[in-house]
Amino acid sequence: MVVLALSAACGSRLPESDFEHGDRGTPSAPAADRTPVRVGIITSATSPVGGSAFTGPRDGAKAFFDRLNARGGIDGRPVEVRECDDGGSGVGNNECVHELIDEDDVIALVATTALDYVGASRVSHARVPDIGGQPIGAAYDTHPHLYGIYGSLAPRDGTTGWDGKQYGGTEVYRYFKRAHGARTAAVVSYNQPASAAYARLVERGLKAEGYKVVTEQVDFALPNFRAAAADLKEQGADLVFDAIDSHGNARLCKAMDDVGAEVTAKVTNVQNWTSTVAEDYKDSPRCRNALWATGSSRNHQDTDQDAVREFRDATKGLKAHSQWQLEGWAAARWFTDAATSCAAQGITRACVDDFMNRSQGYTADGLLLPVRFERLAEPPKSRRTCLSVARWEDGRGWVSQGDMNSTCFEVPQLSYQP
Repeated sequence: MVVLALSAACGSRLPESDFEHGDRGTPSAPAADRTPVRVGIITSATSPVGGSAFTGPRDGAKAFFDRLNARGGIDGRPVEVRECDDGGSGVGNNECVHELIDEDDVIALVATTALDYVGASRVSHARVPDIGGQPIGAAYDTHPHLYGIYGSLAPRDGTTGWDGKQYGGTEVYRYFKRAHGARTAAVVSYNQPASAAYARLVERGLKAEGYKVVTEQVDFALPNFRAAAADLKEQGADLVFDAIDSHGNARLCKAMDDVGAEVTAKVTNVQNWTSTVAEDYKDSPRCRNALWATGSSRNHQDTDQDAVREFRDATKGLKAHSQWQLEGWAAARWFTDAATSCAAQGITRACVDDFMNRSQGYTADGLLLPVRFERLAEPPKSRRTCLSVARWEDGRGWVSQGDMNSTCFEVPQLSYQP
């Protein structure tokens, strides 16, 4: 498969019939290529975390491709989506990679959302571009040809980050310290590797910004959120950060209301930035109206923006909207821009991958903060980083707090072990 992809490069051989003469002795125009452009989407649609925890990016990407096909596809070629549910397991993930790359011969993977992306090295070895995936684990800071939705500055030479360490900034904590005067923060996580690794980064960032930090880790299978809520109340936390899923967040919020824990902000991650807050948190009105979300993409409720309005219009049929859907939509758009740039010479894995390597500052028409892929030999000590911030308000939903392109801070980059 690698040999075929490389030998084809960005062109293809025309069949002999394209050189036959027409009635007047002149060469007839070659027939336009109308074969589908095949892409794959790997999702942990069924997993230990829950049935809908990881489906948002998939749904957003499919909505984009549906609209694209209704408008004629890519240079007249429809996009054919092949889906695979890896079940949230490493074995299932490897099976999905084999099915999509070796059997379905997809041009690229789009909006990958895998709980255990053990097949990443196989994707990279096959030189299949993986575009706009969610960095749940370390794969997108490890392997070449993998392009996470938020970019990467790491060498991506097969070793995670720099010498096995990844880096992240403190912009979120700086924001709440400056905007709200917060001083004490609790961090709630599962005893699950990805969750625990993210929580360690949050803890380090908070301490670097001068916070007193309270850590709460709950069992992934049988979490005791009430005990965690009681402790963070006792410790006087005015901010609560988490590294847990939507269902877990709802249970944590209920526990906080039950024990009377009031905070300035219950800060959640992009995975939980959904329109179902009123329903998910129906039993915890106090915590619900203290929910804040931060991320690197434009609020899916900002319909004054043309790109967001297009996304919302195309996803009217979905029961709910989420930030991960919008990012899946952005990933599909990213692939489409790459494939469109290759259309004249032939849409191949190599050509799409070359576009991705050159897509510095990509924003998906303003849906993303500018994305960068740079293979820096050394990790940056500091970086100017921007963020998107929104707060939940009953009756209004997610309300943006300033513009993401101007909410920026020069912050240190801290290492952590994935």
